[in-house]
Order: sequence, then C-alpha cells, then structure tokens
Amino acid sequence: MGKYDDIINLPHHISKEHPQMSMYMRAAQFAPFAALTGHDSAIEETARITTLQIELDENVKKLLDKKLNIIREHLEKQPFITVIYFIPDKKKSGGCYMSYTGRLHKIDELEQKLIMVDNKEIRLSSILEIDSELYDNTTIS
Repeated sequence: MGKYDDIINLPHHISKEHPQMSMYMRAAQFAPFAALTGHDSAIEETARITTLQIELDENVKKLLDKKLNIIREHLEKQPFITVIYFIPDKKKSGGCYMSYTGRLHKIDELEQKLIMVDNKEIRLSSILEIDSELYDNTTIS
C-alpha cells in the first residue's frame, strides 16, 4: 500500500465559501515578476543609435544656396525635388537623416522652410543635400 493511496481517488474539493479561480488568474500567480519595470525599455533607448548633425562648410552652403535659387526661379512649376535633411531626436542628443522626394509648393522665407505640395515642411537649416530635375543637366559649382 502506497503512502497516498487512501486519498488519491477522492473527488477534488470545491469551496462553498470562495468562488473558483479562473485558469487565467491561476496562471497569473506564477507569471514572472519584473522588479525593474521599464528597465528593458530604458536599455533599449540607451542602445538606440543617433547621429550628430553634420556641420556644413561654406562651400557646401554656397552650393545649396545656388540650388535653392534655381528652384526659386521655377517655383510656379512646383518642381520635383529630393531633400536629405536632419531630424533631431526628441529624447536624446543627435538625430537621424531622412530623405524626402516630392513636389515643392513654396519656400517660406520668413520661417526658413520648404513647404511641399502635401504640406510636409522641411527647415532650410536642416538640409544636407537637395536635388532637382531642374539642374540635373546643368553643372552647378
């Protein structure tokens, strides 16, 4: 005769005072405990790489100005342009460079930004490179 033979076949006890716990709640009792809530996301944020904004030299600034002047002359045609620009990170220093291609609606001289046909706005001070179909066949130097 085994040690628990006298109770092994007894029916499962069901309490008359306490309601039966759902399987979900029973499983939740054994879920891992996270003592450092948010620690994983903090590590992820720290590991996320940002890029510093490139400081343009005077020659590059002059070249960008020439390109913008050519684009200004043809603004009524809503020229098709591609812009590489810097977006500052909202949480830490640095940011990332993005590329955007579309039709230019206007250049807001007061706010110093490009306004695209789809209302996308790009600050002139954040532009690294700008290309257009207007000067692809022309040498700009």
